[in-house]
Amino acid sequence: MLLDKHIVIIGGTTGIGLSAAKAFIRQGAKVISVGRDQLNTQRAQDELGDSGLVFSGDATAETTAPDAIDLCIRTWGSFDGLYHIAGGSGRKMGDGPLHEMTLDGWQRTLELNLTSMMLSNKAAINAFLHEKTGGTILNMGSVLAYSPASHYFSTHAYAAAKAAIIGLSRAAAAYYARSNIRINVIAPGLVETPMAQRAAGDADIMRFVRTKQPLDGGRIAKPTDLDGAACYLLSDLAGFTTGQVLAVDGGWAISDGQL
Repeated sequence: MLLDKHIVIIGGTTGIGLSAAKAFIRQGAKVISVGRDQLNTQRAQDELGDSGLVFSGDATAETTAPDAIDLCIRTWGSFDGLYHIAGGSGRKMGDGPLHEMTLDGWQRTLELNLTSMMLSNKAAINAFLHEKTGGTILNMGSVLAYSPASHYFSTHAYAAAKAAIIGLSRAAAAYYARSNIRINVIAPGLVETPMAQRAAGDADIMRFVRTKQPLDGGRIAKPTDLDGAACYLLSDLAGFTTGQVLAVDGGWAISDGQL
């Protein structure tokens, strides 16, 4: 599906990103996986083999995405797609319900999730325009952007950031379609990542999740559950698809969830 594609993954050394990198390679791509933790980057390099290169960098730094894209072009000869996954919960930084949220929690959560995505997307757009080749961008959203679950998942800065990712992605998709640049969003439900440890360790939340994500017996998603959608949206099979939000949520957005 991705034969001869060269893809940069921002946040590609653990969890969803590492799973995607391995899936892309199985589908014929070569990848640059960007992560900031040195231990994770070394482990990821060992797992990706010769078809992947791991690049160490902070997604919130302005130079990280341009440098990774430049490495992709120098190493593999072209740059075809960007998958932006980097982000995370701001709960420990002061995110939460609006009346309790701190200004620092708001700013740091938006920087981690929204500003990092703006920077990587800007770098990708500039590369595609310079090369005059077109290309594709896939961004990581969340069902919390449009389908809140207030009892257990009340991090309002995170929800705002993910809603803004959808808005920015759709606005950019409309603007750059004339340049054959496609931009789409995956919106997952609760996925088995380090960010989900709070929920996974709470029996009450897990009982709720089993009714909120009822597919396959009711469970947290695995990172591999997102790989098929990512491969499709970054492939030529989705060549006439842009500005779309694809929920991979186990039924979250259409299920009530029982407290």
